[in-house]
Parts: sequence; structure tokens; C-alpha cells
Amino acid sequence: MSKKIIIDCDPGIDDALALALAHGSRAVDLVGVTTVAGNVGLPRTTDNALRLADFYGIAAPVARGADRPLMRPPRTAGHVHGETGLGAAQLPDPAREPVAEHAVDFLIESLAQQPGEISLIAVGPLTNIALALRKEPRIAEWAREFVVMGGSSTRGNITPAAEFNVHADPEAAAMAFGADWRAVMAGLDLTHQAQLSAPVRRRFAGLGRLEEELLAPCLDVYEQHVDYREGPVIHDACAVAYAIAPEIFRADPAAVRVETRGEHTSGMTVVDFAAAQPDADVLTTLDTDAFWDLVADALHRVAERLPQV
Repeated sequence: MSKKIIIDCDPGIDDALALALAHGSRAVDLVGVTTVAGNVGLPRTTDNALRLADFYGIAAPVARGADRPLMRPPRTAGHVHGETGLGAAQLPDPAREPVAEHAVDFLIESLAQQPGEISLIAVGPLTNIALALRKEPRIAEWAREFVVMGGSSTRGNITPAAEFNVHADPEAAAMAFGADWRAVMAGLDLTHQAQLSAPVRRRFAGLGRLEEELLAPCLDVYEQHVDYREGPVIHDACAVAYAIAPEIFRADPAAVRVETRGEHTSGMTVVDFAAAQPDADVLTTLDTDAFWDLVADALHRVAERLPQV
């Protein structure tokens, strides 16, 4: 039976790949998408989620969430993802609106109605998650699992100490990691193993409209603005891949705390692998061949089922 998931995201190029992986996988059932300000502002992330849902043929509802961090001014990454958040892709205007309820209420109601059945996958700043926990702490009991793309056990990518998603709203991240669930952290040390090399990119050729209208315009921009040895890193898809196939990851128990006050370390995830009482599982190793097999299979299924224009 498929695992039900909700993806909380800030699309974002790698978010677009994460949504495609979820939609194209036979192992998961995408039951909701919630949006948050992050890679670009909330109007863009919500619009992008709706455009991607229409383009892929995702029927799951899209709920608009928080437009700013809990306590700090917004920080975006348009210099990486492009002004719109989807590189040079120009998808059609969405044919639907987000649902009326706020993402926080959507999360709470969805998890309350199906306790223990829905995995929550967060691949943007954790503002929606923190607000939902503040309003209804029992979501930590109701979620089947909580997987977050964010943080690092070594160095950051937006500052020497901090990864972007956590740095964008460290107070929210502290609440999310401190809640009464055992978070699964897919941080930079793990996601940097998912570099989109030229041989992997060639596996995406022949995907028709999916490649021509979305993947190429997104990834061509992404490659210009990130500096990795093998190719751009598809961070967010790693969190979805864990929900699909946890066996292709190594997870090490640790205690995770988020620095919120340091002058030079705000947003740092302090990961203690020697903690006497670990409260998280930190993904440390990825079977990259199996990961790209998952992604390629999902993208081919998405390409075959794209709605007619």
C-alpha cells in the first residue's frame, strides 16, 4: 500500500524535482502540498506549486502558508532559482486556486483525520511546521514520520555555519526539531551526495515536454548559479526519496539543536552523534545509484502521464 505524504515546500527548482519524484513514484500517495516563503516569496512559491501541480497532473490540494519567518525578515534565494523560482521555465498560468484554508490548518486537519498514516516532508523553511506545532502540538504524535531537508552536521551553504532552510527561520527550525517526534534530517552532508552529473542528466533526455518545458529550463539556470564539482545538488528530492525507500540511506542517531542567537552561527544545526539521548535520525550516506534510479523511473512515469495541453 502506498505511503501517504504531504510536502511542505517553497518551489524552487529542487522542490519541482521533489514534487515530480513524489507524483511519479509508485510507493507514495501525495495527498497535499503546502507552501511557505523561502526560495522566493510566498506569492511565487504558491503560484509555482499550482503551476507544477497542473503541469504534472497532481490532483492533491495546494494550501498557502506563511509569508515570512517567525521573528526575522524574509530571506530568499532568487539568485539561485531565478526571479520566478523556476529558472527559465514558463509554465502556463494555473487553472485553480489554493484551497481556502491556511496551510497550518490544512496540516493540522489532515494529520488529525488520519493519525499515524501521513508522513510530513518539509523541504523549505520550517515556519508552517512551527506554527502548526504551536497551534496543535499533537501533530507530532499524529504524523507517521517527519522528514526535513535542512541543516548540516558540518558546514552551511548560506553562511559557513548554516544551511539555507534553517537559516531562513532558525526559531521555527528549533521548534520543529524540538517537538515530540523523532525528526529525520536530510542535511547538506547527505544531499551533496545527490549531484546531478552529466551522465545522470543524460538519463533525463527523451522525456518530451517534461524535459523541454521544465527540466532543461530549470536545470540550465540552476547549473549556472551553483558551484559543485559534479553538478547541481538536488537537495529536496532526497527527503522525498527517504519516504519512498529508506533502505537506500544510512541514518545515524543524534541529538539536533538549532542555534538561534549566535552572531556568526545563527541557523546552525548542532548535531551530536554521541548524545546519550538522541532525538533525531540524521541521514549520512546515500546509495546514489539507487537514488537516481528512483528519480529517473519517477520522471519517466510523470512524462508518460503529463496532461494534454
